[in-house]
Amino acid sequence: MGAPTTPSSWTRDQVAARILAGDSLFIVHDKVIRATQSWLSVHPGGALSILHFIGRDATDEIEAYHSDATLKRMYSYAVGTVDIGEEGWEPLLPPIHTGWIRRIGRDGKLQWHKEANAEYSQENTDESPSSQILLIKKTDDSCDFGPSLSSIEPSPTTLSPKVQYQHSAAYKELHTRVMAAGLYKTRYLTGYGPEVARYLLMAISSYVAYQKQWFFISAFCLGALWHQLVFACHDLGHLGVTHDWAIDRIISVLLADWVGGLSIGCAYSYLRLLVKNHNIHHVVTNHPSHDPDIQHLPFFAITPDFFKSLYSSYYKRELPFDRFSHYMIAVQHRIFYLVMSFARFNLYRLSYEHLWKTRNEPSKARGGRWAWWLEVIGLVFWWYWYGNVLRGCGNWKTGLMYLLVSNMVPSPLHVQIVLSHYSRSTADLGPTESFPDRQLRTTTDVICHPSIAFLHGGLHLQVTHHLFPRLPRHNLLDASHLVKEFAKEQGLEYAEFGFFEGNGEVRSTLKGVANQLKIMTLVADAEIKEALEAKRN
Repeated sequence: MGAPTTPSSWTRDQVAARILAGDSLFIVHDKVIRATQSWLSVHPGGALSILHFIGRDATDEIEAYHSDATLKRMYSYAVGTVDIGEEGWEPLLPPIHTGWIRRIGRDGKLQWHKEANAEYSQENTDESPSSQILLIKKTDDSCDFGPSLSSIEPSPTTLSPKVQYQHSAAYKELHTRVMAAGLYKTRYLTGYGPEVARYLLMAISSYVAYQKQWFFISAFCLGALWHQLVFACHDLGHLGVTHDWAIDRIISVLLADWVGGLSIGCAYSYLRLLVKNHNIHHVVTNHPSHDPDIQHLPFFAITPDFFKSLYSSYYKRELPFDRFSHYMIAVQHRIFYLVMSFARFNLYRLSYEHLWKTRNEPSKARGGRWAWWLEVIGLVFWWYWYGNVLRGCGNWKTGLMYLLVSNMVPSPLHVQIVLSHYSRSTADLGPTESFPDRQLRTTTDVICHPSIAFLHGGLHLQVTHHLFPRLPRHNLLDASHLVKEFAKEQGLEYAEFGFFEGNGEVRSTLKGVANQLKIMTLVADAEIKEALEAKRN
């Protein structure tokens, strides 16, 4: 489809009208970019990562995620310009934030569909600000006509558009400083040289121990290898190694699928390696209805909002807070480490589920179906060699021990990943909030000594990683110094804590939610008892 027949200079009302008519429009600098349906269907980061910015200025996020070459191609989709103004672009609310999506109807044409209902905050607290909008399951079958102009107007917010725009401008200057410092250049020899040596040492140690029938040691070394490879796959998923999509994807598939038995393209939560899941996590960090990385019912809930059985715009289903969820959340702070120790087994399930669901998806950009088939072949190969390893243990007891040890040794990884977000804010401050403000508010670093930084794989510097996701892991520390200066200058919090302190913060958050559930249950029981007594009288 060509550009709409509107003036080259667009007003906010014109942008809103075209969005309501079905166009996917967002702003980059002063340009109106129109994402066609074909673009949405093949976008490597998934359509959702674009849909969350419809009607908004996405300049900071887009430049953080894309290379200069990609940005140049993106500008070819510009259909007009807008006046940014001294307080920045006045954002519209993306239709998906109130439950509206475009999908093919019975007549074979795209039309609006209401997949969930929007629940607007009736309060104005830190936990539930006036701008908060959560999604809940749609309970009626009424006819869907599409969003209205009022539904794409943001809810009231206490944020100052002028201040947010100033923070965004300062972030752009920070990004320029990061690039000028050469921090996007990968240090292959001094950075990844020791990493590769470490991987080889673990692999050889596991093999030698296995040959000597030291099965526990072999399983431990294999689990340690899987633990470390995740960090490399995470870097590759963000194009932070060779910076070439095809090369980084091939290497990541070989490491994740062929060696680790997990789909690198899988939309799973804990590893957060690549593509749709991780990109969504970055653009709507810690949003209860939109961020899949905090949607862990029935085992964990980091905010009482999950008691409402929220609808997930990512998983396209309700997250039911049922009787089992109630029981698990009540003791979540006690079972946290137990659940995390078995987290890798859930990733296997999600990997196969992901590949099955994407078997008929359109060919992906820059590579067609080859990546999908390379993953499938890789998982078959993994089952072949790992299955032989388990059978070679001699008896089922030793094989079971090998299975459990090798898969539980990487569990600190899953604990580490949630440290940077579980204790942070889950409030929705609306589309007015700038990219740097949102990332600093919802993310924290884990402090560690440089000598053991490899155990964290760069994930301990989450604040800087969230602001510059394509930055090579071994340059994050240098970049973090610049980010701390930026935060201080802008009056923003740069949160960080030690590993053990962070564990305490996470368990405190989980316990706090469990206590609120207990209070809610006591109140409900008291109300029921009071109602029964009143009925008897």
